[in-house]
Amino acid sequence: MQNLNEDTITQAVLAQIANTPNPRLARILTSLVHHLHSFAREVQLSEDEWLTAIQFLTRTGHMCNDKRQEFILLSDTLGLSTLTMAMNNRKPNGCTESTVFGPFHVENAPAYPLGADVANGAKGEPCFVSGVIRGIDGEPVPHARIEVWQADEDGFYDVQYAGLDKFQGRGVLSADEDGHYYFRSIVAEPYPIPHDGPVGDMLRATGRHPWRPAHLHFMIRKDGYQTLITHVFRRGGTYLDSDAVFGVRSSLIADWRRHEPGQAPDGSMMEIPFYTLEYDFVLNPAAESNRGGGA
Repeated sequence: MQNLNEDTITQAVLAQIANTPNPRLARILTSLVHHLHSFAREVQLSEDEWLTAIQFLTRTGHMCNDKRQEFILLSDTLGLSTLTMAMNNRKPNGCTESTVFGPFHVENAPAYPLGADVANGAKGEPCFVSGVIRGIDGEPVPHARIEVWQADEDGFYDVQYAGLDKFQGRGVLSADEDGHYYFRSIVAEPYPIPHDGPVGDMLRATGRHPWRPAHLHFMIRKDGYQTLITHVFRRGGTYLDSDAVFGVRSSLIADWRRHEPGQAPDGSMMEIPFYTLEYDFVLNPAAESNRGGGA
């Protein structure tokens, strides 16, 4: 391996990894080396540019902590999250589409009974959310685990607030025996992804905005069905056609209906205007997801 040059370095690296014991790892690394070296040759990458890239990735790592994942933001804003999600979640027509996970999901969100207020004090106009969870053949999916999370009216998730000692705008519920779910929260509003770090620098350098359209996150699990990770987007809102993370699907756009003060769906009397959102989910059977290439 002496006297390597720009014409021979790629094959030298490939020879070094040719005996990788794990076949999948060998395939990934081989392709990665091919594409990285081809990219560098195609753009005639300079040493200063490569150093800048290393510094950018280093800063991205330094921005990551238990409340923020800058690498997920980077993947999202480059479209890689959506591409990976789409390849691994192919489904039959009629199933609810998946979309990106996002960087603000947290483990151990509080459990709530059906009908509870998962906003838990988060700022925003009240909204009552309901729907039915079914399988592709129309059968109700009883007792599915439903995890929801969202930003408040100022565009922040609870984990973005320093010193907040409770979860807000997120929770875990269980559908009833007929697949129905219902809970209270707040109206979804557009918000910018965090852009005070290297991902924000990249967006500004490329003339892009950091905004996401208003949406509510869902993750639905039930044995025998493919886990669904998706959003429901607010119809008529801004940024539906320019989502910073490429997550919008037309089938996931729904109406947040405004109501004057009066009786809410849960029977309570509201003294201020409120909204309702109704959205049904259709899950893909696990066996179907295996045949269709989904994860």
